Amino acid sequence: MRFSKMHGLGNDFVVVNNLEEKLPEERLPELAQRWCDRRFGIGADGIILVDPSRVAAFRMRIFNPDGSEAEMCGNGIRCLAKYVYDRRMHTDTTLTVETLAGVKTLKLFVSNKQVEAVRVNMGEPVFDRHSIPMKGEGSPVKGERLQAAGRKFEVTCLSMGNPHCVTFVENVDSFPVSTVGPQIENHKAFPKRTNVEFVEVISPSEIKMRVWERGAGETLACGSGASAAVVASALNERTSRKVTVHLPGGDLLIEWAGDNNVYMTGPAVEVFQGEIDVN
Repeated sequence: MRFSKMHGLGNDFVVVNNLEEKLPEERLPELAQRWCDRRFGIGADGIILVDPSRVAAFRMRIFNPDGSEAEMCGNGIRCLAKYVYDRRMHTDTTLTVETLAGVKTLKLFVSNKQVEAVRVNMGEPVFDRHSIPMKGEGSPVKGERLQAAGRKFEVTCLSMGNPHCVTFVENVDSFPVSTVGPQIENHKAFPKRTNVEFVEVISPSEIKMRVWERGAGETLACGSGASAAVVASALNERTSRKVTVHLPGGDLLIEWAGDNNVYMTGPAVEVFQGEIDVN
């Protein structure tokens, strides 16, 4: 099976053209676990399948290192855009992609016939508690107390097509993400688990963020997480609605626009191509 190794700000993926070589459906969770292993596999934060779609140009499926399937991935969808455009599978600089979180519209920024950056309409944030989903009563979930890892956190929770729990910290660099992250991810309040964003506000137009991704652990960047972090920051009146998000892997520009949609702009990079035995 041929594959391409790609990343968006260090959030890396194994991308497979599932239009040409169809992977067996029943083996996808196992293959994701095997291929994402950084010692015994290719090594990645997830595998992305480029599939056909009846409602968009392509369909994206993404599987986490634990074998679970994710609804949406902001960095991953930028990688898919670069994959299909650079291979002339798609020739327009506007691209639609079907995901489990709905159809997303992308604007491709091209130089020398190759995609350098992508602007993604991530859709409208969802604040209804039960749609996140999160147990309890009352919406939106803004500044709510949550106890985890022996501490109390004030959290703001929302869905960007996948669940997010955002909490603000004073110093994100020294924060024990690897300890607190899995405790919140698997908290009983979240029936489908959750992604967790730890945010330090620098100014009304800048934040620093680290993320603990559901099913993947801490990663260098998360597009839907950065989107959720900016929405939560603006909702809590800590920032404006157009913010540069500094992540360990680099920067994303996020805008929660007047039409209530969240727009994410960032790079996509292809690192290498290879082949791996599916058996």
